[in-house]
Amino acid sequence: MRLGLVLGEVGSGLRRNISMVISVVLVTFISLTFVGTAVLLQMQINQMKGYWYDRAQVAVYLCTDTDTTGNCTGAKATTDQKNQIEAQLKSTTLSPYIQKSYFETQQQAYERFKKQFADSPATEFVQPSYLNETFWVNLKNPSQSDILIESLSNQAGVQSVVDQRGYLQPIFAVLNAASYTAIGIAVLMLIAAVLLIATTIRLSAFSRRRELGIMRLVGASNRFIQTPFILEGVIAALAGSVLAGGAIFLIVKFFVRGYLAESFASTPFVSMSDTAFVVPLLIVIGAVLAALSANVAIRRYLKV
Repeated sequence: MRLGLVLGEVGSGLRRNISMVISVVLVTFISLTFVGTAVLLQMQINQMKGYWYDRAQVAVYLCTDTDTTGNCTGAKATTDQKNQIEAQLKSTTLSPYIQKSYFETQQQAYERFKKQFADSPATEFVQPSYLNETFWVNLKNPSQSDILIESLSNQAGVQSVVDQRGYLQPIFAVLNAASYTAIGIAVLMLIAAVLLIATTIRLSAFSRRRELGIMRLVGASNRFIQTPFILEGVIAALAGSVLAGGAIFLIVKFFVRGYLAESFASTPFVSMSDTAFVVPLLIVIGAVLAALSANVAIRRYLKV
């Protein structure tokens, strides 16, 4: 019987404040969608870092006929110089850090350049002699590239030693900035949702002040009085949380997995299993925040 009374009060409160309830649903939906997007974006960044950093190579660029940068003097790296560099790569000093290495000739570099920039008119003006011969090195631990750079940068015939991870840093910096922006917006929206839930509960309590007075006179406990208001806030927030979870599911399924994963097959993207972790998390966050804010609001109102 008590459960029926509580649920009846909940339904009455939701009907009386339907416009505010819709506002809570929408604000919760938007804020938790931002939260879910930020979480998935950070997962995506971590996946891409792990994938691309492990595949990033260290390039040992050799001098060309016209190069005067680095250790170059306008002469192409000689056979002896190449042999010395290769011997150093295979030495006991560097070999423990190296997973594999291979040598790329100017002609091979030219063929790779043509494939990479097949649609660019620049391929008509580039000759094999313009491109560097290169030792490509995969390290067992990509973060130890400084060892290779320090060992080979001053070698005769070496133009430069470049860690390709440096090219990835600006990309990940932009992605991290986007993630932090989404988190910041999500936090502001969550604060708005909490305040709106508290306001909704106080208005609902004010509209039923006569009923509350009667319940107190007949000896109803504070918990019995507070429970319907807390449930109102939780139900409204749960509706918004479920909508946010659905939006995240659709984004991942149709945009990330359906479009991005097919268009960029060589890049790992967040999966539906990641979504299965994020969606319940959003629902829990929505329910907990609603319960806490509603509980605080009705407690403060009843003490007034």
